[in-house]
Amino acid sequence: MRLAVVGAGAVGSAVAELAGEYGHTVTALADSGGAAVDPDGIDVDGALTRKEAEGTVGTAPTADALAGPYDVLVEATPTTLGDAEPGFGHVRAALERDCHVVLANKGPVAERYGEVRALERESAGEVYLEATVGGAMPVLSTIADFGAEHIEAARGVLNGTANFVLSRMAAEGLGYEHVLAEAQDLGVAEADPSFDVEGTDAALKCVILANVLYDREYTLSDAAVEGIRDLPGSALELAAEDGRTIRLIGEVKNGAIRVGPRLIPEHGALAVTGTRNIVELETEHAGLLDISGRGAGGPETATAVLADVGRLAE
Repeated sequence: MRLAVVGAGAVGSAVAELAGEYGHTVTALADSGGAAVDPDGIDVDGALTRKEAEGTVGTAPTADALAGPYDVLVEATPTTLGDAEPGFGHVRAALERDCHVVLANKGPVAERYGEVRALERESAGEVYLEATVGGAMPVLSTIADFGAEHIEAARGVLNGTANFVLSRMAAEGLGYEHVLAEAQDLGVAEADPSFDVEGTDAALKCVILANVLYDREYTLSDAAVEGIRDLPGSALELAAEDGRTIRLIGEVKNGAIRVGPRLIPEHGALAVTGTRNIVELETEHAGLLDISGRGAGGPETATAVLADVGRLAE
């Protein structure tokens, strides 16, 4: 398959680097400053070296990546809220050309899901979005295999930064600010960690889960969200005395979306530590199914993107 990758951050760059191993050709790679485009396949290493040295992958206009020859558009620009632009516009441009779309960007399907599906129905292209929920974890493909109508609920730990902070607070008896500073020093947390610690990132993933499970348009405004910023260390100490701990849990059940700190068994399946993620699917006939793994990271998320490309190739 010929791939046009829009977005050259950690995920987009990793997709471009790994595409050849999966038998695909990158015909375009774009960032906000420019693009490298070649119908026969770009020099990925050269483009990424240029980005490191000059801040952009190429000298062609970014729009040329969308206008060039490709079978699949990989949309890996940063997630934005509200109108989900520019990602949504990129999705529309590809579908209007009857090309496929694989999303790493959560915005279009968390904020404009109905519009994306309407565009897909009018196109010969299809939209796949495994990488938007849980990084390397095959959550959405598992739901598709079981059938969304046979999944009664989905819940889990869906943000590695928040989970690192909570698991460190619990293990070491440290305060929130101390652990957050440690996470920032390690590169686990951003300089502005609001998106993660306030529960927004986990909520967006739960919104996408709800959209897939119920095939209707939920947005972030439909989620009840509480973060971990104001959680005192004493709450974790009290939980430990009762054989429990606290994690930031997102849940989709009975048409409702909730994200917030929850008491869970200290040694239960949802008590993953560090940056690990987990999703627990409550199935109609097979009981509970746990899917755990790395929920973020460039190469990790790129594997989910390329798995979707492989499904399209089949």
